[in-house]
Amino acid sequence: MLDDDRVSLPEMDGGELSDAYAWATTRPRVITLGEDARPLWRIVRRYARILGETLPEAQSVFIERTAEQTLRVAACLAASESSEVITDEMLSAAFALVRRSVQDAVRITKGADAPKAQRQSLSLADKVRARIEMHGGRATSSQVLPYVGASASEVKALPGIVVAVDRSGRTGRPATVFTLRSDSSQHEESAPAKRTVMESNRAEVVRMDAFRPAPTQAPEVRPMEQPTPPATAENPFRSLL
Repeated sequence: MLDDDRVSLPEMDGGELSDAYAWATTRPRVITLGEDARPLWRIVRRYARILGETLPEAQSVFIERTAEQTLRVAACLAASESSEVITDEMLSAAFALVRRSVQDAVRITKGADAPKAQRQSLSLADKVRARIEMHGGRATSSQVLPYVGASASEVKALPGIVVAVDRSGRTGRPATVFTLRSDSSQHEESAPAKRTVMESNRAEVVRMDAFRPAPTQAPEVRPMEQPTPPATAENPFRSLL
């Protein structure tokens, strides 16, 4: 029945199964193969032998007793019908069940003896970049160092890693922050330094006017029209707070 998906299992009569169990346990019984089942039994044994000889050892160890298991299942089927003789039909049904279990075992253990693929370990630079990208492009030393197995000095020496000090905290030590250097920042560092860093409230503030290119010719402004510089010109970020 396992070979035919169109067939559904019949309803089981529990009373008959109880009677069969009582018959099998009232006294010792010997269950033997019927004459009509012996040709199929030879096929089952040949099937098990061929499998054991062709499959790798990592798979054959799971199915080396295929023939014996088929005979046990067939004996249970015979006992369920209160019979001491295993018929060809019983042995065929048992063989269908065991053959399915063999197929599942081979499928599960497939590739068990294959050599494991060598995973290429990531470099320290790749690990650091992955940690920084995981935290949105900006990660502190506590978010990087314990996970890459390196010291702060080793990470600082990596190319493409920018190290900054965050003093925004009111208490405790300043935090070391790692970011990834972009192409534009590399080009900017190759030119003369153009930014002015001033410290206000223990935080690094970058003046935005330091990044603006100087005009080639300043427009002429009349004395009466000269604008009054805002009070926050010294710190352009204060107006955003």
